[in-house]
Amino acid sequence: MPSLKDMRVRRDATRATQKITKAMQMVAASKLRRATAAAQAARPYAERMERVLANIAASVGDNPGAPQLLAGTGSDQSHLLLVCTGERGLCGPFNSAIVRLARERANSLLAEGKDVKFLCVGRKGFDQLKRQFEDRIIETVDLRSVRQLKFENASGIGQKIIALFKASQFDVCTLFFSRFKSVIAQIPTAQQLIPAVISAESARSGGAVYEYEPDEEDILAELLPRNISVQIFRALLENTASFYGAQMTAMDNATRNAGDMIRKQTLALNRTRQAMITKELIEIISGAEAV
Repeated sequence: MPSLKDMRVRRDATRATQKITKAMQMVAASKLRRATAAAQAARPYAERMERVLANIAASVGDNPGAPQLLAGTGSDQSHLLLVCTGERGLCGPFNSAIVRLARERANSLLAEGKDVKFLCVGRKGFDQLKRQFEDRIIETVDLRSVRQLKFENASGIGQKIIALFKASQFDVCTLFFSRFKSVIAQIPTAQQLIPAVISAESARSGGAVYEYEPDEEDILAELLPRNISVQIFRALLENTASFYGAQMTAMDNATRNAGDMIRKQTLALNRTRQAMITKELIEIISGAEAV
């Protein structure tokens, strides 16, 4: 049975932990508002970019001169999985949910006999994926030194992906990130970047006929690489908002759990101390009666 001193030390340690989790919750809450605003501001531009590309791609159709980023290589044997996670933990299932989705996709592709490669953005994703796919991770992008995400960060990642594609390192590239919905809901999402996926709804132009200058192929050659960087930038902003939302929820739960532990530890401490006092009183009374 632990002594009273051990029980006090344990309770004090729990109180110190509760102060830390409470402080982290407040920090996450203060950063969440700005991160959410940035993610929501990036959505209209990224969605509009997709619609513009869809309209132009619909006019190109199956033209042999279509850029390879749109038409693809004609094969889907080699896949590159771009996994975007956080650089830190203490955020509940945020990182593990993204990695789980990417791992399931990788296992499914490997079962079909496909070749799978990983490009990790974020240290936590690399730490989890290397246990099973260490030999398939071609590069890891570390963003720990980046205090505020900028388009240049996403553009650098996009240029690496395009360089790998031009070097025939893969046929299909899929982006994995967590889309921010609310403080308690972050949705792991998979989005194909290369070749670009054009949905039927996005390709609708309302019956309008457009004439492009320069040609559609020239416009696509300029917009497709930029669209990859835009989608990656959007994913990074969504990830940042999702991270702070998940961390805020996780630290709130940890603070509540620490409060419950403190109450139980205090109750156990008081009971033990009262039992010791009662035992001492019984011994004194018994000794007095014996005399």
